[in-house]
Amino acid sequence: MASPGLQHPGFLLSNLKADSSTKTLFHRCQDLVKIIEDYPAKELHAIFSWLVESVFGSLDGVLGGWNLRLLQSRCNDFPLVVEFLKPSGAMMKLVYKLQAEEYKYEVPVNYLPAPVKASIQEGVLPDCPLFHNRPHFPISGMLTLNMALNPFEFFMFYFASCLITPKNFSSGQHSATDSAYFVLVDMYLKYFLPTEESVPPSPFSDNRGSVSAPPARSSNISLAGYGIHSPSLLKHHIFHQPSVNADPAAQEIWRSETLLQMFVEVWLHHYSLEMYQKLQSPQVKEPFSPTEEHVLVVRLLVKHLHAFNNSQKPEQLSSSPTTHSHAHASPLEEFKRVVVQRFVQQKLFLFLQHCFGHWPLDASFRAVLETWLSFIQPWRYSEEKTTSPPAEGDRSDPDKWESFVEENLLVYTKLFQVFLNRALRMDLVNAKNALMVFRVAKVFAQPNLAEMIQKAEQLFLEPELVLHHRQPRGFLTPSQGGSFLSSRQRMVTDAVFRVKSHVYSLEGQDCQYKQMFGSELRAVVAKLIQIIAQARQTAKRISDQSTEAAANKSFLSWFTPSFSDMNNGLCGADLEDSSEFLKKTHEFLDRALENLCGIFKLSQSQLTQLLSSLTSSPADGESRLPDCIMGQYGLILTDLGRTQIINGLRRFDIQYQGDPELQPIRSYENALLVRFLYRMSSLLNNKFGGHMSRLCSRPDFLGRLGRHYLADSRVPCALTRSPTSPRWLDRKRSARVSLRPLASYRTLLLLLLCYALGAIFSYGPVSSTLFILTAAFLYAVVMAVFVDKLKTQ
Repeated sequence: MASPGLQHPGFLLSNLKADSSTKTLFHRCQDLVKIIEDYPAKELHAIFSWLVESVFGSLDGVLGGWNLRLLQSRCNDFPLVVEFLKPSGAMMKLVYKLQAEEYKYEVPVNYLPAPVKASIQEGVLPDCPLFHNRPHFPISGMLTLNMALNPFEFFMFYFASCLITPKNFSSGQHSATDSAYFVLVDMYLKYFLPTEESVPPSPFSDNRGSVSAPPARSSNISLAGYGIHSPSLLKHHIFHQPSVNADPAAQEIWRSETLLQMFVEVWLHHYSLEMYQKLQSPQVKEPFSPTEEHVLVVRLLVKHLHAFNNSQKPEQLSSSPTTHSHAHASPLEEFKRVVVQRFVQQKLFLFLQHCFGHWPLDASFRAVLETWLSFIQPWRYSEEKTTSPPAEGDRSDPDKWESFVEENLLVYTKLFQVFLNRALRMDLVNAKNALMVFRVAKVFAQPNLAEMIQKAEQLFLEPELVLHHRQPRGFLTPSQGGSFLSSRQRMVTDAVFRVKSHVYSLEGQDCQYKQMFGSELRAVVAKLIQIIAQARQTAKRISDQSTEAAANKSFLSWFTPSFSDMNNGLCGADLEDSSEFLKKTHEFLDRALENLCGIFKLSQSQLTQLLSSLTSSPADGESRLPDCIMGQYGLILTDLGRTQIINGLRRFDIQYQGDPELQPIRSYENALLVRFLYRMSSLLNNKFGGHMSRLCSRPDFLGRLGRHYLADSRVPCALTRSPTSPRWLDRKRSARVSLRPLASYRTLLLLLLCYALGAIFSYGPVSSTLFILTAAFLYAVVMAVFVDKLKTQ
């Protein structure tokens, strides 16, 4: 390769594009590291946008890039890619090198989150300060608006978008938490949002001694998007306004803020407050559907932000996040103080609310559930240096965390109500679903948490008159004419304002708040408790039946196929119905029931009264059917019947009602023989079908014998037990011969044993065959005689 100073600006880009299709990823990374070290910023500027797209993929998903989401730790390229893209790696050095020269790179507005895109297209200032004072201009000859970003913002935008961009690759078996992308997200969070030290300086420095921060933004911007009621609540350096004499950390804090805002906007900001209100209507199509991998990365962000916020110095932790007593706080400490409430809370709530309402009723909801539980338990991520781990009650200390509960009341109460509605529709006999109910009940049963929620709800229900007498943020001291006697009243007033502003900002001034401990929700909890008790009974009954069936199963049962085996084979055996899973289900539901009683203060007598209304499991007969009504075309399930089926309380006696010859091939049948014998049977039935029908219609002994062999005696008779059309009852089966039983391994083994037994007694194959046919004929004669006699009695 020629010297960097002698090359044409486009020559380097052409070489890299050619190498991307001929060289391995290992050799390409080696070349890129050398190029970044040796080439000047002007040459690197020409390849930067192409390089970022080749690594993370295109924004439209056509180009997959290096497929970071599929690259697992067991792959050979994993260490190399992580080394190249880590916060102190070669790629970030390139970003800082270009950042010093203040280059700009364009991103189409169409690929921004929907609310941001809508604001820009309507000419309205977006909520996020990251997109303020940005030149928006169309590409020459096109109507598409573009946004100019600096190198660091451009890199982080592509990195964050890599998670949500649909890719054209097959979804094989891979772990989302073991991918290169997940590992890099964790590295960036720990590097730019450190919990122990300050943000490390950039590896590359220009002549001024530091990478230049972006230009200052307007100080009169709207901060409503982050729940800030006044711009003065934040230090100016939080919004990229470094001064000449500022702390060196203030020069670097813009990277932490940019990374966080980019992650929040790209990953969470897909639902505006207006869209959130519209999504309550089922006619509105949801604009964005997150994946399980997306939710797992969001949970990683939530957990780290709690750890970042809890790593404040003791003097900072002593004050509420809403107070204004941090004049001497460092930029990083100030950022820690406001990071959760001002940057994440509102968008995360809308994100979780959408997931709770639209996620399928399956086990993948566990990722959404754990993300929610991680957010409402900030005390789990506190890094207090103690010799022994704190007790559970100490971790959720009201004096320390009640302000957090007040500022996030809806995240606790409203999402809990939505989860209850999901739980009522879940199959709680399934161990994975039972585990989710247990997890929620366990979290809300933590000491002091229910009391903190109740107190926050009482504050919200305080009369509006309290807000009218609210004092300014800067209270007067006694020397200024104030009084310390009113400090308690001011604290209560502040708490009322905190709760009401949180609820009204999300739900609107005319919202109808439903109390978590009100009578309406208690009725839903009582219904859930009854369903849990019913699911426990069902799990115990199924477990007992499985144990009994396993004990009664003998070796000889392998030789006796039945029609019920063929019906059960249609559904297959589910591992989650095994005895081990059912025992876990019973354990999870027991503990969930205990925790729910503790949360809502239900006494043993109240619980007994709730469970006394449950009917015992029916023994047999029509009472086993789910609750139905008779419609024009058969039985129709009611809402109660659907609940009974979902929770395994009742079920229809479903049997195969199609042509027995066309049932799926079973594991105990030979596939080749099944197909061959079906063709043989079809030929015989087509040729002699009329003769067989006339034979079976005869009333004498030959007719009875023909009906035994040629009529389908395995057709279920109790068809009314299944919600099928009554017209099926009118369908009649014609007489025919069926050779399929000869394809069963059981039948073949029995024939082999008969021939082996005949060989022992010196009978040849022909003699043994005649003996088998004679035995079969005599058996048919006996059955034809006695079955008819039993029918007449």
